Amino acid sequence: MSVVEFKKTGNPSLAEMAAHVENILPAIESAAEESEQLNRLSDATYMLLRDAGLFSMMMPKEVGGAELSHVDAMRLGERVAWAHGSAGWCVIVNNAVGGVMSLFVSEKGAADIFAEGPDVMVAGNGVPRGYARPVDGGYMIRGNWAYGSGIHHAAWIHSGCFVTEADGKTMVKQANGQPEIVITHHPRETIELKGNWDVLGLRATGSFDYTLKDADELFVPKHLCYGFNDGGAKRGGPQGSLGLVGYTAWGHTTWALGVGRRMLDELAKLAKVRVDAFGKMNESATFKYEFARAEARFRSARAFAYQAWASMAETFDAGRNASVEQIADVKLAMRHVHDVISDVGTFAHRAARGASLHNGTMQRFYRDIHSGTQHILMADEIVQECGRVYLGAVKADAKWGVFGVDG
Repeated sequence: MSVVEFKKTGNPSLAEMAAHVENILPAIESAAEESEQLNRLSDATYMLLRDAGLFSMMMPKEVGGAELSHVDAMRLGERVAWAHGSAGWCVIVNNAVGGVMSLFVSEKGAADIFAEGPDVMVAGNGVPRGYARPVDGGYMIRGNWAYGSGIHHAAWIHSGCFVTEADGKTMVKQANGQPEIVITHHPRETIELKGNWDVLGLRATGSFDYTLKDADELFVPKHLCYGFNDGGAKRGGPQGSLGLVGYTAWGHTTWALGVGRRMLDELAKLAKVRVDAFGKMNESATFKYEFARAEARFRSARAFAYQAWASMAETFDAGRNASVEQIADVKLAMRHVHDVISDVGTFAHRAARGASLHNGTMQRFYRDIHSGTQHILMADEIVQECGRVYLGAVKADAKWGVFGVDG
């Protein structure tokens, strides 16, 4: 199905979306090197992803999104990451930060942002690197933010800020003693990029640092803001209650499954043809043994991830909220699959005996894998919080935040 034919379908089914994704994967992959050189997605790749509805696939139907379940969206997202790690990264980021924005901003905010439909790219950093002092009708924000993945094509910027008192200096504390954090949204033209995305991997994500343009502070109306750990979605189905806590875990898990699968696929393809002083690669007993073990580890991690998210979907279908244990499951699955792809990626790199030293698909995926593992959501401290949940060391009314359990 061509892009034009796909767009004419109006509200495509999941099967139609999946088929269209498979149709555009070759074009995304063929443009990967151009995107890497640009340090951002090529315009053609961005348009393919946008027109396929992949940037808005988890946005609620009220704003024009497909409102897919996390499980269904995971199946599409991992295929994009399989074709090009950076393209997959931009898809999961927009569905995490843009998707949660579409759920949590006020009705007025949603009307402003989605006035022309759901195909809105959102980028920025929700991890607080700025400050927001309350003023009449909103906040005055200031700061310097990093990792604005997809920011070149973004229409709106998503910036996390510590809330201060009116003096702009003293941070506001919540009842649990933690600082209050607000996520603010402002137009792309209000910021400037620092042009410093010179990195090991994920080069085409264009995850530049940014700051405010031509001003020390910027006014952001309250209707374009929501709390960092909010759990009360204003639209969409029950799955929206996960907020950033769950949508970020979904995103990074989805991406890791795609790039991990591709690294093993590339190694298997190489093994069919590579011959060196020790014989044909895929006839080596040691290699066959280690490859089978790598497959088992990856498939087990993938099964754990899908089981955790399928359990969550069943809970939402039954009209219930996710339990603290279920959220621990998706958080742990996210970290576990990253540990696994780091290990199998290193195995593939070493087993290839120089093939991934050269610029090409294996090298790019190897670099991307070991860049994705650097994200703050892979921190050991979050795994420790999962352990605390499993050990029953949290209160009966405990709730997950993005970085840990409150209670």
